Amino acid sequence: MGGYERREGELPPGQRLQRGWPVTHYGPVPRFKPDRWEFRVFGATADGDKTCWNHAEFCALPYDTVVADFHCVTKFSMLGIEWGGVATSTMVKLAPPADDVTHVMVWAEYGFSSNLRIEDFLDDQSIFATHKGGQPLTAEHGFPVRLIVPRLYAWKGPKWVRGVEYMTADRRGFWEERGYHNIGDAWGEQRYSYQEEPGDGPEI
Repeated sequence: MGGYERREGELPPGQRLQRGWPVTHYGPVPRFKPDRWEFRVFGATADGDKTCWNHAEFCALPYDTVVADFHCVTKFSMLGIEWGGVATSTMVKLAPPADDVTHVMVWAEYGFSSNLRIEDFLDDQSIFATHKGGQPLTAEHGFPVRLIVPRLYAWKGPKWVRGVEYMTADRRGFWEERGYHNIGDAWGEQRYSYQEEPGDGPEI
């Protein structure tokens, strides 16, 4: 994979080690309603159809764990965290994208969205986390599911995820339309859109 070198157990430039997990998000914490909850994979799928799971079905999907770091754009990092849930690689096996998919848009509660390159989405440490350290996520930290993409800043992995849209062209998500870097590689310190190089993303 292209991009900046990731070094496990070290801090990316400009980050500080955090003991504990601060709560950071925009807007209120959504109320979880299991009878109405659905996770959708749609857009440029291989068969042209969408795939949906209710909460019980999603919880029955293959469970994996990864040990990976967490880097917030507000400059704190947590190292060596165990995340449990559904690997993104499992997701694309169950709901394959079309051959020409280059990006995904991850959709969350309240219409929040975050765009990622397909190679970042499919990184071997990327996971739809339901657990941290063997315990279910709390509502404030994204229960029932949040995306973890350790090589990128944490805003690229939304809390309260409800679906994935496969895309054949890039499109900016919520924070990417509001001044944050389109890629968000923590090791490249890609925090803000003014740092973008040609080819890093669509015009704002």
